[in-house]
Amino acid sequence: MTNKIDIALWFDTNAKEAFDFYTTLFKDSYITQSNPVVTNAVLAGVSFSGINGGPMFKINPSISIMVTCETTEEVDTLWNALLENGSVLMPLDAYPWSKRYGWLSDKYGVTWQLYYGKLSDVNQQKLTPTLMFTQNQLGKCEEAIEYYRTIFPKFELQGILKYPNAEQQNLVQHAQFIANDFTFMATDGSANETFEFNEGVSFVILCNNQEEIDYYWNAFTKNGAESMCGWCKDAFGVSWQIIPENLNTLMANNPNAMAALMQMKKIIIKDLA
Repeated sequence: MTNKIDIALWFDTNAKEAFDFYTTLFKDSYITQSNPVVTNAVLAGVSFSGINGGPMFKINPSISIMVTCETTEEVDTLWNALLENGSVLMPLDAYPWSKRYGWLSDKYGVTWQLYYGKLSDVNQQKLTPTLMFTQNQLGKCEEAIEYYRTIFPKFELQGILKYPNAEQQNLVQHAQFIANDFTFMATDGSANETFEFNEGVSFVILCNNQEEIDYYWNAFTKNGAESMCGWCKDAFGVSWQIIPENLNTLMANNPNAMAALMQMKKIIIKDLA
């Protein structure tokens, strides 16, 4: 049961505009489908969806996209393009972990960490979501990784690096793991961050049948929280969408499917068919 995982980004009304922009920046990028509500795209081989959800949620730096670049020139090019009408979170500079690194929020609010490194170190996944545990979740990064190990049928921990100084000795500086063949990074933040996980960035798990939906839904909501239309939060506040892989087909084939979906928390496939 190695279900595919996608990254979902919450926009106000400009998801298509944002992905039109992103597809110009990365090789192997293209839009696969777009309608007034959702735009689906592949960026550098990674599947994304953009939701025109209105102003209810805003993307924040609690989940950023780490971009691994194999030349410093690529870092600089992406930095200049993404920074236009955006803001700097960490200046583009040399750091102990990379001779060329910067962190920014672009004009759509999406946060990107640009990093000079090797694609072989991130399993050839150029765009890697990075979870930062802050506020009430501060110090829980390692616990969360163990939690995800119990949920995902296919899981590999690739490393955990703790902060070396005594003040932060129990905090994770950097971790990397693979869940269902999808690479994630994670870190503990600091006491100064004012943001935390929200629906601005979520992860979509595509399920083949009701049994798989039930499995992930029950696992995440056991100590998490249910929401509507297949959305839920896990025990650490990270948002997940547990949906059937053929949801678009189900919605297209049944004129009553949308009304039924809007009444659901966990998705019941037979009620959409």
